[in-house]
Amino acid sequence: MNFTPFKRINRSRKILTLAFCAVTAFLIPARQAVAATPLPLGADVGWLTQLEAEGEKFYDSDGKETECMRLLRDECGVNAIRLRVWVDPEGGWNGKEDVLQKSRRAQALGLPLMIDFHFSDSWADPGQQRMPRAWVGMSLESLRQAVATHVTDVLSALKAENIDVRWVQVGNEVTNGMMLPEGALVAQDAHHFPELFKAGYDASKKIYPDAPVILHIDRGNNADLYTWFFDLMKKNGVEYDMIGMSFYPWPYDQWKSQTSDLISNIARVRERYGKPVMICEIGLQYDMADECAEMLTRLLDEYKRSKPFEGIFYWEPEAPAGYNGGYDKSCFKEGRPTRALTPFRDFSAK
Repeated sequence: MNFTPFKRINRSRKILTLAFCAVTAFLIPARQAVAATPLPLGADVGWLTQLEAEGEKFYDSDGKETECMRLLRDECGVNAIRLRVWVDPEGGWNGKEDVLQKSRRAQALGLPLMIDFHFSDSWADPGQQRMPRAWVGMSLESLRQAVATHVTDVLSALKAENIDVRWVQVGNEVTNGMMLPEGALVAQDAHHFPELFKAGYDASKKIYPDAPVILHIDRGNNADLYTWFFDLMKKNGVEYDMIGMSFYPWPYDQWKSQTSDLISNIARVRERYGKPVMICEIGLQYDMADECAEMLTRLLDEYKRSKPFEGIFYWEPEAPAGYNGGYDKSCFKEGRPTRALTPFRDFSAK
């Protein structure tokens, strides 16, 4: 008997089956890819537990007392949280245990974290990069180990509780370096900054290998500053995954032109250094809620056009104006959100 017709039919069926499987395998990942991760629209709330301990309360639009992170998420459109880490802070605020407490609350609300290591016992920024008291006088090798141990200790504690750490900052606004004088950056001299940064980078990658390590400086609208700094990093072989920017327009009445400069600089540094950019800190005067909303809208409109950055984190929106000796970037008034962050909410709702 000649079975050739049956063989042809079976062969055709196999071909159709294989084609169907191939198309299905192609389409299923495509459908999954449509549900993209939301643009991070975050808030740095490092002061939160201290504010609560001092009696600060927060209220929703109906006047009902509400937990702050939940309020930021539900009424302001915040979908991520940034927390600073200090080594041995007075009162424990922003130390390891305080960070763990806030991290658990963020995790319970489904808010991923950016962990921001200052490598100081208090504020670290361009005006102050003080060595932790316990590390003063250490050799370079001991300092590298201290950095690695500190990062490992904090991130391991978070990992043990399955906390969603999405980004890690090694140093905060390190424009002039960190852990001075050993980690100072002066002109074309990087001193020991590269070795200290690498210690933090490597330690972070061992605990959260998929979390981008951010190299963060201030004045995101200043093109010359970014060229000097990141050229110096390239010259010294500093490895990092993402460029972090702070942006605080000053003088305030120049926020429009400086926002344009920020947008231009983001595009320029992405092209020059081949790294994604995160706006790690942003803020405007507390009594300029309308202008703040317009500024954020401008940035989010630019994101819709060209996706130049990876996200935006507002710095301490929940703190009252004048807090801690002069904080002036508040987005809350009498415990209630102003309209400053409404662009976050509107963008998240789409």
